Amino acid sequence: MDKKYKVKVNDSYEHQFTEKDINSLDTQEVSPSKIHVLKDSSSFKAEIIKADFLKKTYSIKINANIYEVQISNELDLLIEEMGLTIVSSKIVNDIKAPMPGLILDVLVEQGASVKEGDYLVVLEAMKMENTLTAPRDGVVKAISVKKGQTVDKNQLLIEME
Repeated sequence: MDKKYKVKVNDSYEHQFTEKDINSLDTQEVSPSKIHVLKDSSSFKAEIIKADFLKKTYSIKINANIYEVQISNELDLLIEEMGLTIVSSKIVNDIKAPMPGLILDVLVEQGASVKEGDYLVVLEAMKMENTLTAPRDGVVKAISVKKGQTVDKNQLLIEME
């Protein structure tokens, strides 16, 4: 069975594609974000300007025009068909201790800009060191703990904005 996709362009136009349709395009990768496409004897230069993989949204420049594109896969289409919606993920502003332990190190300062995955705090629990990371890009608003402090489960460690 061929996979199906629905593509919404600029919140107004919807197109449905199958994997076979996509594979039948004559494409040539120019660079990691640029592709040259031939379709029905027409030539197009496509470039991914911005990508949000979690929300499946992209800004794509084709020739000189920029389009906002949202892609839905088979699971998204099935959920939509069933009348259900995918709840967008909650923005995490508070980093809390996942278990009781001892703060071995605080690796950021108040006001610091952090990227998703950056190390924030080292927590020792059950004789293991656990490095807690930033769940998203942001700025450290406040730090509620210091090195050498013991913490309880779900105790606030860092606030982000």
